[in-house]
Amino acid sequence: MKQPPDEQPNLTRRQFASMAAAAAAGFVLTACGPKRLYEMPTDRLKARIREMERKYAEEFGTAVTVADTPPIPGVEFAYALDISRCIGCRRCVYACVAENNQSRNPQIQWIRVLSMDKDKGVDFSDADPYYQPEQVPQEGHFYVPVQCQQCRNAPCTKVCPTGATWTEKDGIVVIDYDWCIGCRYCMAACPYGARHFNWAQPSIPKDELNPKTHYLGNRPRPKGVVEKCTFCIQRTRNGRYPACVEVCPVGARKFGNLLDPASEIRYVIENKRVLVLKEELNTMPKFFYFYGT
Repeated sequence: MKQPPDEQPNLTRRQFASMAAAAAAGFVLTACGPKRLYEMPTDRLKARIREMERKYAEEFGTAVTVADTPPIPGVEFAYALDISRCIGCRRCVYACVAENNQSRNPQIQWIRVLSMDKDKGVDFSDADPYYQPEQVPQEGHFYVPVQCQQCRNAPCTKVCPTGATWTEKDGIVVIDYDWCIGCRYCMAACPYGARHFNWAQPSIPKDELNPKTHYLGNRPRPKGVVEKCTFCIQRTRNGRYPACVEVCPVGARKFGNLLDPASEIRYVIENKRVLVLKEELNTMPKFFYFYGT
């Protein structure tokens, strides 16, 4: 029955919009649920991958493989970066771009290198990500690269309304781009600014495409999704180092299995002065900074 005029609720436009958003979110959660790659039936996943490979080959004019390599049993990946060695050359940035098929226009970079004043120490309020000296390392400065910290207690995975991002058994925080709806809640939740949104259709020159890709990693992304570092999942799950580790000219980057007592990463953690970013937030990063010298 229609309410009398004096009893009808008086909703503002803001209240109406909030109610509509809540209803839409409820529909998404009900309809989609927290679907994840490892829950997808094998035959459906294989068919989806074959379709991706066909689409990418057509788009880029070359054969593209999309792997679904699973985590290696008994492995939890971790990373360490020697602040005392980094020279700020940014080779890691561009190796990452090339390996992981990041957009060149608009430009997306998963690694940021921050220049800091030695007299001020590690001070992010004074850090310069746009430094352009004639030569690096610049006198009186040191460098702190920042990327996804692969948190064990990752806040980004807790806020995703569709379950499109989660932590794999080998410790890599991944994103299923097919399930990402571009709400950017994860970007707001990440305290490290490590997630990036495709505002426009990513542009990758055909002759610069890396055709060896992974479903949860460096396959070309569509417009309107969030992406980030995955520890080069397409490489590390096949026993290789991430591209940024291989390209570093001074050996400042270390990578390995945190569960292996004989690994280099364990040696660093147990024998060096180790730091983590924003420790007070209890995100428990698996990306460590240390002073090797």
